[in-house]
Amino acid sequence: MSAPFRFPKFFVTNPSPCPYLPGKVERKVFTELSGRHASELNEALGRIGFRRSQSVAYRPSCIDCSACVSVRVLAAEFEPTATQRKLLRRHADLDVSACKPWTTDEQYQLLRRYLAVRHPGGGMAEMDESDFADMVEQTPVRTYVVEFDHIIRAARAGLPYVYLGYWVEGSSRMAYKTSFRPLERLGRDGWRRMDNAVSDELKNEPFVLPARRNRRHLLIEA
Repeated sequence: MSAPFRFPKFFVTNPSPCPYLPGKVERKVFTELSGRHASELNEALGRIGFRRSQSVAYRPSCIDCSACVSVRVLAAEFEPTATQRKLLRRHADLDVSACKPWTTDEQYQLLRRYLAVRHPGGGMAEMDESDFADMVEQTPVRTYVVEFDHIIRAARAGLPYVYLGYWVEGSSRMAYKTSFRPLERLGRDGWRRMDNAVSDELKNEPFVLPARRNRRHLLIEA
């Protein structure tokens, strides 16, 4: 980090049923992101497997399980699969522009459909419009909301990675992440490229965008 800061306090959640692996119990370690060094702390924690939700950075800290693995796409080397290329062509009518982080009903409805397909019964399943707005708009760090082709846009901007959060071996809900290649996974020895043979074995069909409608105008916060 570029400036000294007070080392954050970390806390651990109570154990609760794992939403991804039946019979498992999950636990998280987390800290608050606040103050003038929030962005630097968030960036540093992201490199060691933390994720951010509003003003909290967290990562799994389960007692007897390490199935949750942080994964990221090497943006400059990303090559869309045949299915992904088809989806890009199908939605080539999208106009993309920049805006402040602000939620819309269309975004919320898309989230509801996504959660119903990928994470039914998960921790976000009961999220209402206010919860969604807080998640997007209440942030202590500079945030970019990207709704489409974010890996390609990251590569064009010279950003090296796009972090996909956690991949969970044995969970069909998370298997789709292995269709974005090349992937790196975080282990005890740092970030290492994920073998394509593993990706082929575990991948699932990626989430399909809603049916094509009239020409649309996407707003992406910058």
